[in-house]
Amino acid sequence: MRDYKAHLVQNNIDLSHALRKLDELGADAVLFIVDNQDQLIGSLTDGDVRRGLLKGLNLNDPVIQFAQKSPKFIRKSKYSLTELIELRKNNFRIIPVLNNNNVVLTIINFRFLKSYLPIDAMIMAGGLGSRLKPLTDSVPKPLLKVGERPILDYGLKNLEQHGISSIYISVRYLGDQIVDYIRSRKSLATMKIIWEEEPLGTLGSATLVDSFNSDIVLITNSDILTNIDYEKFVLYFINSNADMSVVGIPYKVKIPYAVMETVDNKVIKFQEKPSYTYYSNGGIYLVKKKLLNSLPYKSFYNTTDLMEQVINSGGTLRSYPLKEYWLDIGRPEDYEKANVDTQNINFI
Repeated sequence: MRDYKAHLVQNNIDLSHALRKLDELGADAVLFIVDNQDQLIGSLTDGDVRRGLLKGLNLNDPVIQFAQKSPKFIRKSKYSLTELIELRKNNFRIIPVLNNNNVVLTIINFRFLKSYLPIDAMIMAGGLGSRLKPLTDSVPKPLLKVGERPILDYGLKNLEQHGISSIYISVRYLGDQIVDYIRSRKSLATMKIIWEEEPLGTLGSATLVDSFNSDIVLITNSDILTNIDYEKFVLYFINSNADMSVVGIPYKVKIPYAVMETVDNKVIKFQEKPSYTYYSNGGIYLVKKKLLNSLPYKSFYNTTDLMEQVINSGGTLRSYPLKEYWLDIGRPEDYEKANVDTQNINFI
């Protein structure tokens, strides 16, 4: 994915220079015209060039004379996900992101990104990985290779492809190795390491973050292999007005006998060899930031504790039934399965 600044041109260049830039962009041929403070003032496509030439403009005229003066954009501080999806549906594939002063911060290119989610993410990567010993004696579980890539890389790439620009990674056990890996890895997001001095459970390290940027925070375990569509998950969270949502993993139980339903030992109905579907905790959560702000600082705290807190306080906790692939790599047999599955399932 190219640097977004390749799409920016100053308003005082002439059309001939802009045409060279459009040619260099190839399939992504759209330019965004900015002033000397990088504030957006227009856009330029091949169609705008043709219309300008038909009006009598020439190659030496300033590019701003050819520009479309009201280009589509989103504002980083206050765009809605539905607004972004609507732009994508209407075939706006390359969209500038502005700050409150109309300065271009970045550019979304849906040829490379699946979405641009207005959330932060935090990956819990500080565990010992005890069940995978001796593999984890000298390598932290998030860095164990699955299909020639560290487990952590699958999670990071999925977050990045959904346009999550701020990612926190909580580390403790063999954390220096994870820090070195993050530093060596090219990333589309800003990565921030959070060190746990002592075990803080599956959520306590979130209190070590000074302040999340977004009102919604995604919390995920680092040992999960999944191709979850985070955009659908976030839309579900927003539209269901949840305070917290947890990914639910379907678990089917088949009963090999007829099951009787009774009242006072009177059989009123029976089913022949029924199956029931239950949902287990998938280790991926969306949480409103205000809930994280209420957690006890630097204390051992699990996500299940927060789930109980939401229920007991009358808040809204929702389960999101997952339809995509999911695997918790906790045991040696799970690790073996992951290495097989990555050869047959499409991951980013």
